[in-house]
Amino acid sequence: MMTRDLLALGPMLITAGGAVVLLLALAVCRSHAFASAWSVLVLAAALAAIPMTWPGAPASGDLLNLLAIDSWALAFWGIIFGSALVVCLLGFEYFRPLAVQAEEFYVLVLLSATGAAVLAAADHFATVFLGLELLSVSLFALAAYRRDQAISIEAGIKYLVLAGTSSALLLFGLALLYFHTASLRLSGLAGPLLAGHPDTIALYAGIALVLVAMGFKLGLAPMHVWTPDVYQGSPAPVSALVGSVSKAGAMAFMVRLAGVTLTGTPGVRNGVFYGLLVLAIASMFTGNLLALRQPNIKRLLAYSSIAHMGYCLLAVLPMAAGAALDRQAVFYYMLAHAVSILGAFGCVCAASENGREAQHVEDYRGLAWRRPVLAGVFSLMLLSLAGIPLTAGFLGKFYVLASGVRNALWLPAVCLVINSGIGLFYYLRVLGTLYQREEAESPDQFATSTAPSALLQPSPQLLLTHLTLAALVVLLIYFGLMPALASLPM
Repeated sequence: MMTRDLLALGPMLITAGGAVVLLLALAVCRSHAFASAWSVLVLAAALAAIPMTWPGAPASGDLLNLLAIDSWALAFWGIIFGSALVVCLLGFEYFRPLAVQAEEFYVLVLLSATGAAVLAAADHFATVFLGLELLSVSLFALAAYRRDQAISIEAGIKYLVLAGTSSALLLFGLALLYFHTASLRLSGLAGPLLAGHPDTIALYAGIALVLVAMGFKLGLAPMHVWTPDVYQGSPAPVSALVGSVSKAGAMAFMVRLAGVTLTGTPGVRNGVFYGLLVLAIASMFTGNLLALRQPNIKRLLAYSSIAHMGYCLLAVLPMAAGAALDRQAVFYYMLAHAVSILGAFGCVCAASENGREAQHVEDYRGLAWRRPVLAGVFSLMLLSLAGIPLTAGFLGKFYVLASGVRNALWLPAVCLVINSGIGLFYYLRVLGTLYQREEAESPDQFATSTAPSALLQPSPQLLLTHLTLAALVVLLIYFGLMPALASLPM
Protein backbone atom coordinates (compact mmCIF):
# COMPACT_ATOMS: atom_id res chain seq x y z
CA MET A 1 0.00 0.00 0.00
CA MET A 2 1.37 3.41 -0.92
CA THR A 3 2.24 6.04 1.68
CA ARG A 4 -0.50 8.41 0.57
CA ASP A 5 -3.06 5.64 0.99
CA LEU A 6 -1.90 5.02 4.55
CA LEU A 7 -2.06 8.72 5.35
CA ALA A 8 -5.54 9.11 3.87
CA LEU A 9 -6.85 6.06 5.74
CA GLY A 10 -4.97 6.97 8.92
CA PRO A 11 -7.92 7.90 11.18
CA MET A 12 -9.87 4.78 10.22
CA LEU A 13 -6.83 2.51 10.50
CA ILE A 14 -6.19 3.84 13.99
CA THR A 15 -9.64 2.83 15.25
CA ALA A 16 -9.58 -0.55 13.48
CA GLY A 17 -6.08 -1.32 14.75
CA GLY A 18 -6.97 -0.08 18.21
CA ALA A 19 -9.89 -2.50 18.38
CA VAL A 20 -7.67 -5.42 17.38
CA VAL A 21 -4.96 -4.49 19.90
CA LEU A 22 -7.53 -4.11 22.67
CA LEU A 23 -9.07 -7.48 21.87
CA LEU A 24 -5.65 -9.17 22.03
CA ALA A 25 -4.76 -7.36 25.26
CA LEU A 26 -8.01 -8.49 26.91
CA ALA A 27 -7.13 -12.09 26.09
CA VAL A 28 -4.09 -11.67 28.35
CA CYS A 29 -5.40 -9.43 31.11
CA ARG A 30 -8.91 -8.08 31.67
CA SER A 31 -9.17 -4.54 33.02
CA HIS A 32 -12.14 -2.25 32.68
CA ALA A 33 -10.06 0.86 33.39
CA PHE A 34 -7.44 -0.09 30.78
CA ALA A 35 -10.06 -0.88 28.14
CA SER A 36 -11.77 2.46 28.69
CA ALA A 37 -8.53 4.47 28.74
CA TRP A 38 -7.20 2.70 25.64
CA SER A 39 -10.41 3.34 23.70
CA VAL A 40 -10.42 7.02 24.61
CA LEU A 41 -6.76 7.30 23.61
CA VAL A 42 -7.37 5.54 20.26
CA LEU A 43 -10.35 7.74 19.39
CA ALA A 44 -8.49 10.89 20.42
CA ALA A 45 -5.61 9.83 18.15
CA ALA A 46 -8.06 9.25 15.29
CA LEU A 47 -9.49 12.73 15.79
CA ALA A 48 -5.99 14.23 15.87
CA ALA A 49 -5.15 12.45 12.60
CA ILE A 50 -8.05 14.06 10.70
CA PRO A 51 -6.38 17.52 10.36
CA MET A 52 -3.26 15.76 9.07
CA THR A 53 -5.32 14.01 6.40
CA TRP A 54 -7.37 17.06 5.41
CA PRO A 55 -4.75 18.87 3.22
CA GLY A 56 -4.49 15.78 0.99
CA ALA A 57 -8.25 15.46 0.42
CA PRO A 58 -9.62 14.31 -1.92
CA ALA A 59 -7.13 11.45 -1.88
CA SER A 60 -6.68 8.87 -4.62
CA GLY A 61 -4.77 5.62 -4.89
CA ASP A 62 -5.07 1.93 -5.61
CA LEU A 63 -7.05 1.01 -2.49
CA LEU A 64 -8.89 4.32 -2.40
CA ASN A 65 -10.89 3.33 -5.48
CA LEU A 66 -13.25 1.78 -2.94
CA LEU A 67 -13.49 4.89 -0.75
CA ALA A 68 -13.85 8.62 -1.23
CA ILE A 69 -11.52 10.26 1.29
CA ASP A 70 -12.67 13.82 0.74
CA SER A 71 -13.61 16.73 2.97
CA TRP A 72 -17.16 15.33 3.32
CA ALA A 73 -15.94 12.01 4.69
CA LEU A 74 -13.36 13.65 6.97
CA ALA A 75 -15.92 16.06 8.41
CA PHE A 76 -18.24 13.19 9.30
CA TRP A 77 -15.33 11.18 10.66
CA GLY A 78 -14.93 14.00 13.16
CA ILE A 79 -18.56 13.57 14.28
CA ILE A 80 -18.27 9.77 14.37
CA PHE A 81 -15.00 9.49 16.30
CA GLY A 82 -15.89 12.37 18.63
CA SER A 83 -19.26 10.82 19.44
CA ALA A 84 -17.68 7.40 20.04
CA LEU A 85 -15.17 9.01 22.41
CA VAL A 86 -18.00 10.56 24.42
CA VAL A 87 -19.78 7.18 24.55
CA CYS A 88 -16.63 5.55 25.97
CA LEU A 89 -16.40 8.22 28.65
CA LEU A 90 -20.06 7.79 29.59
CA GLY A 91 -19.79 4.01 29.52
CA PHE A 92 -16.95 3.81 32.06
CA GLU A 93 -18.94 5.01 35.06
CA TYR A 94 -22.17 3.47 33.76
CA PHE A 95 -20.76 -0.08 33.65
CA ARG A 96 -18.38 0.18 36.61
CA PRO A 97 -20.91 -0.80 39.33
CA LEU A 98 -22.47 -3.58 37.24
CA ALA A 99 -21.72 -7.27 37.49
CA VAL A 100 -21.32 -7.68 33.71
CA GLN A 101 -17.86 -7.75 32.13
CA ALA A 102 -17.62 -4.41 30.38
CA GLU A 103 -14.29 -4.71 28.53
CA GLU A 104 -15.79 -5.95 25.26
CA PHE A 105 -18.09 -2.92 25.24
CA TYR A 106 -15.16 -0.74 24.18
CA VAL A 107 -14.06 -3.17 21.47
CA LEU A 108 -17.55 -3.02 20.00
CA VAL A 109 -17.65 0.79 20.21
CA LEU A 110 -14.37 1.02 18.27
CA LEU A 111 -15.65 -1.44 15.66
CA SER A 112 -18.97 0.40 15.28
CA ALA A 113 -17.13 3.69 14.81
CA THR A 114 -14.93 2.05 12.16
CA GLY A 115 -18.00 0.69 10.36
CA ALA A 116 -19.69 4.10 10.40
CA ALA A 117 -16.47 5.70 9.07
CA VAL A 118 -16.33 3.19 6.19
CA LEU A 119 -19.98 3.93 5.39
CA ALA A 120 -19.39 7.70 5.45
CA ALA A 121 -16.55 7.37 2.91
CA ALA A 122 -18.08 4.58 0.81
CA ASP A 123 -17.95 5.17 -2.94
CA HIS A 124 -18.34 1.54 -3.97
CA PHE A 125 -21.08 -1.03 -3.37
CA ALA A 126 -18.65 -3.42 -1.69
CA THR A 127 -17.56 -0.88 0.93
CA VAL A 128 -21.18 0.18 1.47
CA PHE A 129 -22.09 -3.37 2.45
CA LEU A 130 -18.96 -3.97 4.54
CA GLY A 131 -19.35 -0.71 6.44
CA LEU A 132 -23.04 -1.27 7.07
CA GLU A 133 -22.51 -4.83 8.28
CA LEU A 134 -19.61 -3.93 10.58
CA LEU A 135 -21.76 -1.21 12.10
CA SER A 136 -24.88 -3.37 12.40
CA VAL A 137 -23.17 -6.43 13.92
CA SER A 138 -21.51 -4.24 16.54
CA LEU A 139 -24.77 -2.49 17.38
CA PHE A 140 -26.92 -5.56 17.96
CA ALA A 141 -24.24 -6.94 20.29
CA LEU A 142 -24.12 -3.61 22.11
CA ALA A 143 -27.92 -3.38 22.35
CA ALA A 144 -28.00 -6.76 24.16
CA TYR A 145 -24.97 -5.99 26.32
CA ARG A 146 -26.98 -5.88 29.57
CA ARG A 147 -27.38 -9.64 29.74
CA ASP A 148 -28.83 -9.27 33.23
CA GLN A 149 -31.92 -7.54 31.78
CA ALA A 150 -34.48 -9.26 29.57
CA ILE A 151 -35.40 -5.99 27.86
CA SER A 152 -31.80 -5.57 26.67
CA ILE A 153 -31.74 -9.07 25.17
CA GLU A 154 -35.06 -8.29 23.47
CA ALA A 155 -33.63 -5.08 22.01
CA GLY A 156 -30.64 -6.97 20.62
CA ILE A 157 -32.81 -9.64 19.03
CA LYS A 158 -35.14 -7.08 17.45
CA TYR A 159 -32.23 -5.14 16.03
CA LEU A 160 -30.59 -8.35 14.78
CA VAL A 161 -33.70 -9.53 12.92
CA LEU A 162 -34.54 -6.18 11.36
CA ALA A 163 -30.91 -5.36 10.55
CA GLY A 164 -30.62 -8.73 8.79
CA THR A 165 -33.76 -7.95 6.80
CA SER A 166 -32.44 -4.54 5.77
CA SER A 167 -29.11 -6.08 4.75
CA ALA A 168 -30.93 -8.58 2.52
CA LEU A 169 -32.86 -5.75 0.89
CA LEU A 170 -29.63 -3.80 0.42
CA LEU A 171 -27.93 -6.74 -1.30
CA PHE A 172 -30.90 -7.32 -3.58
CA GLY A 173 -30.96 -3.63 -4.47
CA LEU A 174 -27.22 -3.54 -5.14
CA ALA A 175 -27.55 -6.62 -7.35
CA LEU A 176 -30.23 -4.90 -9.43
CA LEU A 177 -28.11 -1.77 -9.75
CA TYR A 178 -25.05 -3.74 -10.79
CA PHE A 179 -27.07 -5.70 -13.34
CA HIS A 180 -28.32 -2.53 -15.01
CA THR A 181 -25.21 -0.34 -14.72
CA ALA A 182 -22.37 -2.91 -14.95
CA SER A 183 -20.58 -0.84 -12.31
CA LEU A 184 -20.03 -1.22 -8.57
CA ARG A 185 -19.25 2.46 -8.08
CA LEU A 186 -21.86 4.98 -6.97
CA SER A 187 -20.90 7.29 -9.82
CA GLY A 188 -22.01 4.54 -12.22
CA LEU A 189 -25.66 5.29 -11.36
CA ALA A 190 -25.68 8.80 -12.79
CA GLY A 191 -25.20 7.81 -16.44
CA PRO A 192 -28.15 5.40 -16.79
CA LEU A 193 -30.44 7.80 -14.93
CA LEU A 194 -29.50 10.72 -17.15
CA ALA A 195 -29.62 8.68 -20.35
CA GLY A 196 -32.96 7.11 -19.57
CA HIS A 197 -32.14 3.43 -19.15
CA PRO A 198 -34.52 1.15 -21.07
CA ASP A 199 -35.39 -0.78 -17.90
CA THR A 200 -35.95 2.26 -15.69
CA ILE A 201 -38.46 0.54 -13.41
CA ALA A 202 -35.96 -2.12 -12.34
CA LEU A 203 -33.27 0.54 -11.94
CA TYR A 204 -35.47 2.59 -9.65
CA ALA A 205 -36.46 -0.58 -7.80
CA GLY A 206 -32.79 -1.16 -6.98
CA ILE A 207 -32.39 2.42 -5.76
CA ALA A 208 -35.58 2.09 -3.72
CA LEU A 209 -34.28 -1.05 -1.96
CA VAL A 210 -31.03 0.72 -1.10
CA LEU A 211 -32.99 3.68 0.26
CA VAL A 212 -35.11 1.34 2.39
CA ALA A 213 -31.96 -0.21 3.87
CA MET A 214 -30.48 3.20 4.65
CA GLY A 215 -33.85 4.38 5.94
CA PHE A 216 -33.73 1.54 8.44
CA LYS A 217 -30.32 2.68 9.69
CA LEU A 218 -31.53 6.27 9.96
CA GLY A 219 -34.82 5.27 11.59
CA LEU A 220 -36.95 6.93 8.92
CA ALA A 221 -40.68 6.17 8.81
CA PRO A 222 -42.00 3.62 7.99
CA MET A 223 -38.70 1.77 8.69
CA HIS A 224 -38.67 3.19 12.22
CA VAL A 225 -40.42 0.42 14.17
CA TRP A 226 -37.19 -0.83 15.78
CA THR A 227 -36.11 2.58 17.06
CA PRO A 228 -38.11 3.04 20.31
CA ASP A 229 -37.64 -0.57 21.43
CA VAL A 230 -33.88 -0.55 20.81
CA TYR A 231 -33.40 2.85 22.44
CA GLN A 232 -35.37 1.75 25.50
CA GLY A 233 -33.80 -1.70 25.91
CA SER A 234 -30.19 -0.76 25.21
CA PRO A 235 -27.90 0.60 27.93
CA ALA A 236 -28.02 4.40 27.90
CA PRO A 237 -24.50 4.82 26.41
CA VAL A 238 -25.46 2.45 23.58
CA SER A 239 -28.62 4.46 22.90
CA ALA A 240 -26.38 7.53 22.63
CA LEU A 241 -24.14 5.64 20.20
CA VAL A 242 -27.08 4.64 18.00
CA GLY A 243 -28.38 8.22 17.97
CA SER A 244 -25.04 9.77 17.01
CA VAL A 245 -22.44 7.47 15.41
CA SER A 246 -24.84 5.22 13.50
CA LYS A 247 -26.96 8.04 12.13
CA ALA A 248 -23.97 10.19 11.17
CA GLY A 249 -22.45 7.42 9.06
CA ALA A 250 -25.77 6.59 7.39
CA MET A 251 -26.61 10.22 6.66
CA ALA A 252 -23.17 10.85 5.15
CA PHE A 253 -23.73 7.99 2.72
CA MET A 254 -27.32 9.09 2.05
CA VAL A 255 -25.99 12.43 0.80
CA ARG A 256 -23.54 10.67 -1.53
CA LEU A 257 -26.33 8.47 -2.85
CA ALA A 258 -28.63 11.45 -3.35
CA GLY A 259 -25.87 13.31 -5.20
CA VAL A 260 -25.81 10.69 -7.97
CA THR A 261 -29.48 9.69 -8.05
CA LEU A 262 -31.18 13.08 -7.85
CA THR A 263 -29.99 13.81 -11.37
CA GLY A 264 -31.59 15.32 -14.40
CA THR A 265 -32.35 18.66 -15.97
CA PRO A 266 -32.52 21.54 -13.46
CA GLY A 267 -36.11 21.93 -12.33
CA VAL A 268 -37.02 18.36 -13.30
CA ARG A 269 -37.48 15.99 -10.35
CA ASN A 270 -37.28 12.23 -10.64
CA GLY A 271 -38.78 9.37 -8.65
CA VAL A 272 -35.93 9.34 -6.14
CA PHE A 273 -36.73 12.92 -5.19
CA TYR A 274 -40.38 12.16 -4.50
CA GLY A 275 -39.44 9.04 -2.57
CA LEU A 276 -37.16 11.03 -0.28
CA LEU A 277 -39.82 13.72 0.03
CA VAL A 278 -42.36 11.18 1.29
CA LEU A 279 -39.83 9.71 3.72
CA ALA A 280 -38.99 13.16 5.09
CA ILE A 281 -42.59 14.26 5.68
CA ALA A 282 -43.68 10.86 7.04
CA SER A 283 -40.74 10.83 9.48
CA MET A 284 -41.49 14.33 10.75
CA PHE A 285 -45.11 13.60 11.59
CA THR A 286 -44.60 10.01 12.76
CA GLY A 287 -41.82 10.87 15.18
CA ASN A 288 -43.45 13.94 16.69
CA LEU A 289 -46.98 12.59 16.98
CA LEU A 290 -45.84 9.34 18.62
CA ALA A 291 -43.70 11.28 21.10
CA LEU A 292 -46.52 13.54 22.28
CA ARG A 293 -47.76 11.36 25.14
CA GLN A 294 -44.73 9.11 25.59
CA PRO A 295 -43.96 8.56 29.31
CA ASN A 296 -40.58 6.88 28.78
CA ILE A 297 -37.75 9.35 28.28
CA LYS A 298 -35.63 7.00 26.14
CA ARG A 299 -38.55 6.17 23.85
CA LEU A 300 -39.38 9.88 23.66
CA LEU A 301 -35.83 10.63 22.50
CA ALA A 302 -36.11 7.75 20.01
CA TYR A 303 -39.26 9.18 18.45
CA SER A 304 -37.61 12.60 18.48
CA SER A 305 -34.66 11.21 16.50
CA ILE A 306 -37.08 9.90 13.85
CA ALA A 307 -38.42 13.42 13.37
CA HIS A 308 -34.92 14.94 13.34
CA MET A 309 -33.77 12.66 10.54
CA GLY A 310 -36.87 13.76 8.61
CA TYR A 311 -35.87 17.39 9.15
CA CYS A 312 -32.35 16.70 7.90
CA LEU A 313 -33.66 15.10 4.69
CA LEU A 314 -35.04 18.51 3.73
CA ALA A 315 -31.46 19.61 2.98
CA VAL A 316 -30.74 16.34 1.16
CA LEU A 317 -33.55 16.84 -1.38
CA PRO A 318 -31.81 19.56 -3.45
CA MET A 319 -28.59 17.54 -3.82
CA ALA A 320 -29.04 17.29 -7.60
CA ALA A 321 -27.49 20.72 -7.92
CA GLY A 322 -24.58 19.69 -5.67
CA ALA A 323 -24.78 22.97 -3.75
CA ALA A 324 -22.11 23.27 -1.06
CA LEU A 325 -24.50 25.24 1.15
CA ASP A 326 -26.96 22.34 1.27
CA ARG A 327 -24.19 19.89 2.16
CA GLN A 328 -23.05 22.21 4.93
CA ALA A 329 -26.61 22.37 6.25
CA VAL A 330 -26.70 18.57 6.50
CA PHE A 331 -23.30 18.45 8.20
CA TYR A 332 -24.14 21.17 10.69
CA TYR A 333 -27.49 19.58 11.51
CA MET A 334 -25.92 16.19 12.18
CA LEU A 335 -23.21 17.82 14.30
CA ALA A 336 -25.79 19.68 16.40
CA HIS A 337 -27.97 16.59 16.73
CA ALA A 338 -25.01 14.45 17.83
CA VAL A 339 -24.02 16.90 20.58
CA SER A 340 -27.62 17.25 21.78
CA ILE A 341 -28.49 13.55 21.81
CA LEU A 342 -25.20 12.62 23.48
CA GLY A 343 -25.88 15.20 26.16
CA ALA A 344 -29.46 14.00 26.68
CA PHE A 345 -28.44 10.37 27.11
CA GLY A 346 -25.46 11.51 29.17
CA CYS A 347 -27.96 12.99 31.63
CA VAL A 348 -29.75 9.63 31.72
CA CYS A 349 -26.39 8.00 32.53
CA ALA A 350 -25.76 10.53 35.29
CA ALA A 351 -29.21 9.75 36.69
CA SER A 352 -28.52 6.03 36.79
CA GLU A 353 -27.78 4.37 40.11
CA ASN A 354 -26.13 0.94 40.26
CA GLY A 355 -27.34 0.12 36.76
CA ARG A 356 -30.92 1.21 37.39
CA GLU A 357 -31.80 3.82 34.80
CA ALA A 358 -34.23 6.67 35.40
CA GLN A 359 -36.24 5.99 32.26
CA HIS A 360 -39.64 7.47 32.97
CA VAL A 361 -40.41 11.15 32.71
CA GLU A 362 -41.91 11.08 36.20
CA ASP A 363 -38.56 9.89 37.58
CA TYR A 364 -37.25 13.36 36.80
CA ARG A 365 -39.95 15.27 38.65
CA GLY A 366 -38.31 17.85 40.89
CA LEU A 367 -34.81 17.15 39.58
CA ALA A 368 -34.01 20.87 39.58
CA TRP A 369 -34.52 20.97 43.37
CA ARG A 370 -32.24 18.01 44.06
CA ARG A 371 -29.60 18.30 41.32
CA PRO A 372 -29.94 21.76 39.76
CA VAL A 373 -26.79 21.50 37.61
CA LEU A 374 -27.86 18.21 36.02
CA ALA A 375 -31.34 19.63 35.46
CA GLY A 376 -29.81 22.68 33.78
CA VAL A 377 -27.70 20.51 31.46
CA PHE A 378 -30.70 18.34 30.58
CA SER A 379 -32.74 21.47 29.91
CA LEU A 380 -30.13 22.83 27.50
CA MET A 381 -30.03 19.57 25.57
CA LEU A 382 -33.81 19.44 25.29
CA LEU A 383 -33.94 23.08 24.21
CA SER A 384 -31.36 22.35 21.52
CA LEU A 385 -33.38 19.38 20.27
CA ALA A 386 -36.44 21.66 20.23
CA GLY A 387 -34.53 24.26 18.18
CA ILE A 388 -34.51 27.13 20.69
CA PRO A 389 -32.15 30.05 19.83
CA LEU A 390 -28.61 30.29 21.25
CA THR A 391 -28.17 26.53 20.91
CA ALA A 392 -26.58 24.50 18.12
CA GLY A 393 -29.93 22.81 17.48
CA PHE A 394 -31.56 26.12 16.53
CA LEU A 395 -28.94 26.96 13.92
CA GLY A 396 -29.02 23.41 12.56
CA LYS A 397 -32.75 23.63 12.03
CA PHE A 398 -32.41 27.16 10.63
CA TYR A 399 -29.85 26.07 8.02
CA VAL A 400 -31.98 23.12 6.96
CA LEU A 401 -35.07 25.33 6.65
CA ALA A 402 -33.07 27.94 4.71
CA SER A 403 -31.93 25.20 2.32
CA GLY A 404 -35.54 24.21 1.70
CA VAL A 405 -36.69 27.78 1.14
CA ARG A 406 -33.72 28.58 -1.12
CA ASN A 407 -34.63 25.62 -3.35
CA ALA A 408 -38.38 26.34 -3.29
CA LEU A 409 -39.22 23.16 -1.37
CA TRP A 410 -42.25 24.77 0.23
CA LEU A 411 -44.21 21.68 1.26
CA PRO A 412 -41.47 20.03 3.38
CA ALA A 413 -40.44 23.46 4.70
CA VAL A 414 -43.97 24.12 5.96
CA CYS A 415 -44.10 20.61 7.43
CA LEU A 416 -40.84 21.31 9.27
CA VAL A 417 -42.28 24.47 10.82
CA ILE A 418 -45.49 22.70 11.85
CA ASN A 419 -43.64 19.76 13.34
CA SER A 420 -41.23 22.02 15.20
CA GLY A 421 -44.26 23.42 16.99
CA ILE A 422 -45.55 19.91 17.75
CA GLY A 423 -42.16 18.85 19.05
CA LEU A 424 -41.96 21.87 21.30
CA PHE A 425 -44.94 20.53 23.25
CA TYR A 426 -43.33 17.31 24.46
CA TYR A 427 -39.94 18.90 25.08
CA LEU A 428 -41.62 21.51 27.27
CA ARG A 429 -43.56 18.75 29.03
CA VAL A 430 -40.29 17.16 30.12
CA LEU A 431 -38.84 20.56 31.05
CA GLY A 432 -41.87 21.33 33.17
CA THR A 433 -41.45 18.03 35.00
CA LEU A 434 -37.83 18.84 35.81
CA TYR A 435 -38.81 22.01 37.63
CA GLN A 436 -41.93 20.79 39.42
CA ARG A 437 -41.98 20.11 43.14
CA GLU A 438 -42.28 16.47 44.13
CA GLU A 439 -45.74 15.47 45.27
CA ALA A 440 -46.90 12.58 47.38
CA GLU A 441 -49.01 11.33 44.50
CA SER A 442 -48.34 12.20 40.90
CA PRO A 443 -51.40 13.39 38.96
CA ASP A 444 -49.95 12.05 35.73
CA GLN A 445 -52.00 9.00 34.74
CA PHE A 446 -49.14 7.85 32.51
CA ALA A 447 -46.57 7.68 35.32
CA THR A 448 -45.19 4.24 35.99
CA SER A 449 -42.45 5.14 38.47
CA THR A 450 -43.48 5.08 42.13
CA ALA A 451 -40.37 6.45 43.84
CA PRO A 452 -38.74 9.33 41.94
CA SER A 453 -36.77 10.39 45.00
CA ALA A 454 -34.98 7.05 45.09
CA LEU A 455 -33.08 8.01 41.91
CA LEU A 456 -31.18 11.06 40.75
CA GLN A 457 -29.28 11.65 43.97
CA PRO A 458 -25.85 13.31 43.57
CA SER A 459 -23.02 10.82 43.37
CA PRO A 460 -19.33 11.76 43.81
CA GLN A 461 -18.41 8.68 41.76
CA LEU A 462 -19.69 10.23 38.51
CA LEU A 463 -16.97 12.86 38.11
CA LEU A 464 -16.00 11.70 34.61
CA THR A 465 -19.63 11.73 33.45
CA HIS A 466 -20.13 15.23 34.84
CA LEU A 467 -16.99 16.50 33.12
CA THR A 468 -18.15 14.96 29.84
CA LEU A 469 -21.53 16.67 30.17
CA ALA A 470 -19.79 19.97 30.90
CA ALA A 471 -17.76 19.62 27.70
CA LEU A 472 -20.93 18.87 25.71
CA VAL A 473 -22.61 21.98 27.13
CA VAL A 474 -19.64 24.09 26.03
CA LEU A 475 -19.83 22.62 22.52
CA LEU A 476 -23.59 23.13 22.38
CA ILE A 477 -23.32 26.83 23.18
CA TYR A 478 -20.09 27.29 21.22
CA PHE A 479 -21.59 26.02 17.97
CA GLY A 480 -24.82 27.87 18.72
CA LEU A 481 -23.08 31.24 19.04
CA MET A 482 -20.28 30.79 16.49
CA PRO A 483 -21.69 28.66 13.63
CA ALA A 484 -19.06 29.77 11.13
CA LEU A 485 -16.47 27.79 13.07
CA ALA A 486 -18.37 24.59 12.24
CA SER A 487 -18.63 25.37 8.52
CA LEU A 488 -16.20 23.34 6.47
CA PRO A 489 -15.44 23.39 2.74
CA MET A 490 -17.64 20.70 1.20
